[in-house]
Amino acid sequence: MGLWVLSDDDRLHVSMAPTGRLREHHGCACVLHWTGGGHGPVASIVDVLRQVLACAGPEEFFVCLESAMRLKRIDAAGVARLRARVPAWARPLVDDARWDADSGLESLLRFRLRPYRLRIRSQVMIPTVGRVDHVIGDRLIIEADGHDNHDGESERHRDLVRDAAAAALGFDTLRFDYAQIVHDWPSVREAILAKVDAGLHLCGAGRRRSRT
Repeated sequence: MGLWVLSDDDRLHVSMAPTGRLREHHGCACVLHWTGGGHGPVASIVDVLRQVLACAGPEEFFVCLESAMRLKRIDAAGVARLRARVPAWARPLVDDARWDADSGLESLLRFRLRPYRLRIRSQVMIPTVGRVDHVIGDRLIIEADGHDNHDGESERHRDLVRDAAAAALGFDTLRFDYAQIVHDWPSVREAILAKVDAGLHLCGAGRRRSRT
C-alpha cells in the first residue's frame, strides 16, 4: 500500500476472519490476525492498521495511520470505522492523527513527544521562512530532515538560509536528521526539552518554565 513504516518485517501476515477456518500446513511461518473483515488477496486498510497496532505496537500504528491519511489510502469514514474497532486505549491515537503530516519522520517525532503534553503545531507557514515541520509553543521550530531529500550542499544551504530568516523573526530552530530521530531519540528528546525547560519555546523567554 506504500505506507511509511518504521521497521522492516519480512514475515507473511495473514488476515483471517473471526469465523474463518485454519488449515494447518507443514513449515508454516505465517503471522495470523483473526481480525479480518472480508475476503480477497489483500486486507482492507482498516484491517491492516488494526493488525499493525496488534503486531507492531502503537508507535508503528500511529506512523502508518498518518501515512495512510496523507496518501489518501483511507478516508474520514474509514478513520471512523478504525476508531470504533481499536481498543479504547488506542482511540486517542486515532484522534491525534493528522491529514497533513508531511512524512513518517514528522509523525514519529510528534508521537514520541506526546507524553510531554507540549503544544505542537505542524506544517506551519511562516512569512519569509516558508512551511516548517513543527512549532512548539510560540517560537521553537523543530525540523525533521529525511535522508532522501536533505543530502547535498544545496539543501544544506537552503536550510541555513531558512534558519537565519527564522532567527530574524525571533524563532529558535532545532534540526534533526533521520538517524537522530529514529536511532538516537534520547539525545533528540533532551535537546528539545532543554529548550522548553529554559522557556525558549515561549515569547518573552528568559524565565525558567516547566515542560507542560
